[in-house]
Amino acid sequence: MNKNLLISIVFAVALIGGAFYFSSLPKDELPAVANEALAARFDYLSKSGNSSCSSSFKDSIPAVADGGRLMGSCCGPMVLHRYEEQVEGLKQYGDISVIPPDPYDIEAGLAGKLMGHYDMELTPTEQAAYDYATANSHEKGPCCCKCWRWYVYGGLAKHLIRDYNFTGEQVTDVWNLSDGCGGDDHMHS
Repeated sequence: MNKNLLISIVFAVALIGGAFYFSSLPKDELPAVANEALAARFDYLSKSGNSSCSSSFKDSIPAVADGGRLMGSCCGPMVLHRYEEQVEGLKQYGDISVIPPDPYDIEAGLAGKLMGHYDMELTPTEQAAYDYATANSHEKGPCCCKCWRWYVYGGLAKHLIRDYNFTGEQVTDVWNLSDGCGGDDHMHS
């Protein structure tokens, strides 16, 4: 069985089991258990990532098997506090299926589709929103370097601006929450 498919199945089973478990707990116990589950996920992703900043990794994404995942950090080690902030912050975009809910675990098929939007030409108004995000995001763009994340999240931004009427401020927020470079340079609290 494909390793990425197996990992996806294990995560799915854990999430379903976790949902049943969480629903049976008293409300005051939910945050601690949820944080433990997120910490376990962080532990796995931070140690078992397959992500790389290389151009060959970027070029390999379209060939990743169905159900394959792009996991872990590109540039620096993941930081638990920041990871918790990101996953929690991205929940506000949960109704927009093209925004990955976990910046360190992205379905490869979605990443490939988003990369396809990167070369989309924007109108001057749309480009102004994209330029605003570039000037105001933590990384001064979708990522700290022009790795696969730059093209995936740059394509995501163009898609959100064009098809969801996102503003530059909204794209900035998504980029900041989706920063997959690792490290603790962008911690907010």
